[in-house]
Amino acid sequence: MHREEIIPLIEKAEQVFLSNFPPESCFERAVFFSWGCSIGDCTFCYMSTQPDAKSPTETKRSMESIFAEFILAKNLGWDIGFFTGGIGVFSPAEQELLLQGAVEITREKIWLSVGPLSRTLLEIYQPYIKGIVGSTETISPELHKIVCPSKPLAPYEKMFLEAKALNLQRAMTFIVGMGEKKEDLTLLKAFIEKYDINKIHIYGLIPQKGTMFEHTAIPSAEEQAWWIAQLRIAFPKLDIQCGIWEDRVDRVSLLLQAGANSISKFKAAKLFGTKTAKAIEDEVAKAGRTFKGTLTKIPNIDWDAEVDRLSFSPELKEKIKQKLHQEYLKRMKKNTNLFVSKKA
Repeated sequence: MHREEIIPLIEKAEQVFLSNFPPESCFERAVFFSWGCSIGDCTFCYMSTQPDAKSPTETKRSMESIFAEFILAKNLGWDIGFFTGGIGVFSPAEQELLLQGAVEITREKIWLSVGPLSRTLLEIYQPYIKGIVGSTETISPELHKIVCPSKPLAPYEKMFLEAKALNLQRAMTFIVGMGEKKEDLTLLKAFIEKYDINKIHIYGLIPQKGTMFEHTAIPSAEEQAWWIAQLRIAFPKLDIQCGIWEDRVDRVSLLLQAGANSISKFKAAKLFGTKTAKAIEDEVAKAGRTFKGTLTKIPNIDWDAEVDRLSFSPELKEKIKQKLHQEYLKRMKKNTNLFVSKKA
């Protein structure tokens, strides 16, 4: 697919976007609470490459690390794309405790993506979540059986219905590059309509070592933009997020012009203040959008005070401060200083 072929489609999608949203964009941070999963056999996912001997519960991040990341995102102007991790890693009680802390930090309800949830759990989590995310990945029945053999769509479909009954918003994921066909657009649009989906995350395949897609070519910018533009035109008010990667920064402006609202999948904490991060902000400007938040400038705030205002125990607060200063902010400052010195 060549850029020239989709220019009319992109132009139409951009007009639809600008008729329904302000000309702005932001970075959305997905906060992970673990790096393992009790399912672990989705054939595109790095979690499927984890050693069988290692229990998913052993992949939990520390509470201080999770909460430090929420504090960071809040103060850098990043939206929380969703709170997520491997299915079956935390108990419902543990999950609720994490949600309580996340909402206290961000001062707003968040999106949650932890696999298909029952109505009972949705009701328990409802005080803390604005909506749920179904990791649907692809809508083609044949392809879905290949890429998500133990994660059928039916439980997610039931969850969407239960969520709607509880007035919770509904989001889904779709990965371009795993073998979907343009004809699948009809299935995708029907799915969005049937479950009244409010938001969709359009990712591009990230070939993971050890998976069946390890040597698969990544989808082109035009291929990812095609799906975004088609959905923008079909659903003018749908919230569309485009997932990128550090090797795909140069496609940001095209994906935004195709009708995406926001950007995700960038290693924002690790690459904060780098040339790559600055390139994203430049790409947003190139698309005629104002970038909300920052990927390059550390705000001059009292980070300890941000922690002290929370109702957490003194011990947890101290651990969060250590994480913020010794891990996140230390690396971010180093990146920023290095970038400035190279420019000079």
